[in-house]
Amino acid sequence: MEISTADPKLGAVFYTLDQTPRDKPRLVRNDQCLECHASAKTMGVPGHLVRSFATDDSGIVDLNTGVSLVNHRTPLAERWGGWYVSGLHGNQIHRGNLLGQAAFERQAKEPNYLGNVTNLGRFFDPGKYLSPHSDIVALMVLEHQTHMHNFITRLNYAATIALQQYGHVNYLKSINDAFLKYLLFTEEAPLTAPITGTSDFAHWFATRGPTDRQGRSLRQFDLQTRLFKYPCSYLIYSEAFEDLPAAIKEALYQRLWDILSGHDTSPDFEGISVESKHAILQILLDTKTGLPAYWKGL
Repeated sequence: MEISTADPKLGAVFYTLDQTPRDKPRLVRNDQCLECHASAKTMGVPGHLVRSFATDDSGIVDLNTGVSLVNHRTPLAERWGGWYVSGLHGNQIHRGNLLGQAAFERQAKEPNYLGNVTNLGRFFDPGKYLSPHSDIVALMVLEHQTHMHNFITRLNYAATIALQQYGHVNYLKSINDAFLKYLLFTEEAPLTAPITGTSDFAHWFATRGPTDRQGRSLRQFDLQTRLFKYPCSYLIYSEAFEDLPAAIKEALYQRLWDILSGHDTSPDFEGISVESKHAILQILLDTKTGLPAYWKGL
């Protein structure tokens, strides 16, 4: 069995667990995974990735038919090739649940063929697995999260190198801006119909908080026109973000404050409504530790 984790400093770290019964099972570090999981697809650092390809009748992917990197910017029509997907998504199409050339050809003629599936039992015996779901909401969260973790790792590596070479991070403005655009979902693929999962994942995820004094949280879903109600990644609370070098966090906090308070008028962030900026600002003020004093007007 292969197991991976998102290490706060190293990025993705991979282990194997031998399935032979023994008194003391042992996790063994495996660096072979980095042959694929430390490449341009993971921003050049050890990371995770989600991909989408057509498959043949036996489920083998055709690497010439899809998308090598899926995140929240990827249109739904290009997602989930090679995946099972359970959930409702209206007239929006995706590539999930399609097995073999005939299925993909039929979908081209009948949009949403094998879409809006709520029971995966038509494809396999769900009783053999820990869950009968491949919840569409959970998949969308996974796609955001994998790239966000990779981005945090990339920023950590870049800042560490810059501080060693120059003693400052002044040359990282471009990557800082790119990071904040992803953090704030500025290029998110819009939803054109409501999304509904098939499990209790959405409720469970949303209740994990933290919440501000009005009960609002960055984990609350929208699922009508976008993934989250308040477009700022919940991974801003993660250990990986907290472990970024202080100098790069200071630069990010300053720019984020300027954006959310309305002082930054860059076209990159003008798509975020004033209401959303104000809500995100208030949520972070109530829930985020380590904010600079000027955020609180001190």
